[in-house]
Amino acid sequence: MGTVLFVLQIAVFATAVYAFVHAAMQRSDAYTATDKLTKPVWLVILGVCGLLSLMPGLQVMGMAIAACAAGVYLVDVRPRLLEVQGKSH
Repeated sequence: MGTVLFVLQIAVFATAVYAFVHAAMQRSDAYTATDKLTKPVWLVILGVCGLLSLMPGLQVMGMAIAACAAGVYLVDVRPRLLEVQGKSH
């Protein structure tokens, strides 16, 4: 069970880091153009969630919160940002 949680923790952390890096690379005005939270707010949310996923005392709860926040960014915010900036596939 410990190995499974460790692998899951690394996967959630990597996803949160990817989302954070992607959010940091986007233009600030694209966030307001999509009627989403501002860039600094998303950076704080994703940064805190990334750290939260590594907290030993909150291992399962921290991973769940981080996975939800990164998931919302990657599934809802990221496509809209790319669309507004003309980078959508």
